[in-house]
Amino acid sequence: MDINQRIEDLREVMRREHLAACIFPSTDPHQSEYVADHWKGREWISGFNGSAGTAVVTLKSAALWTDSRYFIAAEEQLKGTEYQLMKLKIEGTPTIAEWIGQECGPGAEVSVDGMVNSANEVKELVADLRKQGGITLRTNFDALSLIWRNRPPIPENPVELYPMAYAGESAHDKIARIRQALRKEHADGMLVSALDDIAWTLNLRGSDVHCNPVFVSYLLISTNRVVLYINKVMLSQEIVDYLKAEGVEVAAYEDVKKGLKDYFEYNILLDPNEVNYTLYKVVTREIVEAESPIKRMKTVKNATEIADFRSAMLKDGIAMVKFLKWLKPAVEAGGQTEISVSDKLESLRAEQPLYRDISFDTIAGYQAHGAIVHYEATPETDIPLKPEGFLLLDSGAQYLDGTTDITRTIALGPLTEEQKRVYTLVLKGHIQIELCKFPSGASGTQIDILAREAMWREGLNYLHGTGHGVGTYLNVHEGPHQFRMEWKPAPLVEGMTITDEPGIYLAGKFGARIENTLLITPYKETEFGKFLQFESLTLCPIDKDPIIREMLLQEEIDWLNAYHQHVFDVLSPHLDGDEIEWLSKACEAI
Repeated sequence: MDINQRIEDLREVMRREHLAACIFPSTDPHQSEYVADHWKGREWISGFNGSAGTAVVTLKSAALWTDSRYFIAAEEQLKGTEYQLMKLKIEGTPTIAEWIGQECGPGAEVSVDGMVNSANEVKELVADLRKQGGITLRTNFDALSLIWRNRPPIPENPVELYPMAYAGESAHDKIARIRQALRKEHADGMLVSALDDIAWTLNLRGSDVHCNPVFVSYLLISTNRVVLYINKVMLSQEIVDYLKAEGVEVAAYEDVKKGLKDYFEYNILLDPNEVNYTLYKVVTREIVEAESPIKRMKTVKNATEIADFRSAMLKDGIAMVKFLKWLKPAVEAGGQTEISVSDKLESLRAEQPLYRDISFDTIAGYQAHGAIVHYEATPETDIPLKPEGFLLLDSGAQYLDGTTDITRTIALGPLTEEQKRVYTLVLKGHIQIELCKFPSGASGTQIDILAREAMWREGLNYLHGTGHGVGTYLNVHEGPHQFRMEWKPAPLVEGMTITDEPGIYLAGKFGARIENTLLITPYKETEFGKFLQFESLTLCPIDKDPIIREMLLQEEIDWLNAYHQHVFDVLSPHLDGDEIEWLSKACEAI
């Protein structure tokens, strides 16, 4: 890609439109974390392909903001371009508004596409730019539409039914619950913009976004109408009949603006962090600004979904054991690379019943590549694996009955003392989260410290979150609950799934991360209320070779031994003789 030529093409348009700067986020009109190719504008204009980041181009300069997961990758991908890397949450990094103020001066006009920026983001940006000498913001202009030749179309893949056998609750009943939640907010209706919320509500799935089984659409719920705005070619007659039976009308995707203008109820709930600014401004009725109630409903799994998770994790555990048994001998024999082992794991998962896809692009980082938090091997970066050091492997799958996400850091051979110490610190943090007991409604921010305390004592840390929710055959990242240093008030309640994935990354050396997916379950009730605990859903041995046993507390040793016994008990009936023998050794007590 000739990024510098694209920047020059953009600047020609900017001069014609009298714009001093253009801002390109990572999102689509639905504020998705992962987006269809049509909306990968930031990647197209900058060359940086991480899932999070914002590019800004002025008439004389360019910069890209991203978080710590992508610092190393972004530095590499931006080489040879005009872009300056701006490291979020690092002291001295200016905000986007501050930098534009420095580069463009007072009174300038800046553009963002209001269709791909949330209402809150635009309102905050307007206020921040105003402080920079009265810089104004234009939101009705998509510069990429004029310069992005052969832009991929908006996807229109077929939508499929997600059977009740897996969903556990009908769309009709979910919509009734949503309306009940809206009444508590004194709202008559709402616009559902998040694609996974729409898929969950209607018990439908799609393939419009890589690794995420969602479809491009909007859903408008009012007191006695539900309208799905979607490209109708995506709907078979079976789906049309199903939607009609569930009380859902269908309209064209681009008609959502008209639907909002014609909305006849007294008020409408809009989540300003999800609904894009353009649609937000179309609404003529009173707006109730609140978080979408669907988010919290979706995160609490029903009994069917929990059973499905266990089934998906069983299949994933079988595939992981087959892979780990194969891995070290294959590396010792030679010829294996980061990409080849990723392909091998994907092929073993694909052999499992109900497998549909991977849940995100596999991170297989050997040695120094393991220190790049969201590293993805390419033919240009792919390196051979040797029988020494660490392979950090973060992967997952989409099964029809659940979504998986697991990280294991694997010793391929001899390790340094530094590697063993770092690995053991990460393991300690992982286990302390697993051991935690907490009152219902506590925030993940209050628990996050448990994963970091031992490494903080050593002056070590990591800047990504410690855990995120996981969907049920949906997006691998699901919120709003999470483990994170930054304050996130979303409560943790029974029935939620959440990952536990602390890590330490030493640039140019190696990285270590250990991740299980957990289910929040009851612990006990006392005069102080209901207490909860975590249950590991993930079924896979944790590599014992790098552990410095003396660094572990007895409760941590006990947890690891009990977890490995559980893994062996559940997986061994589904394996053959050689696999059972390997698993037995991998699960031996320390």
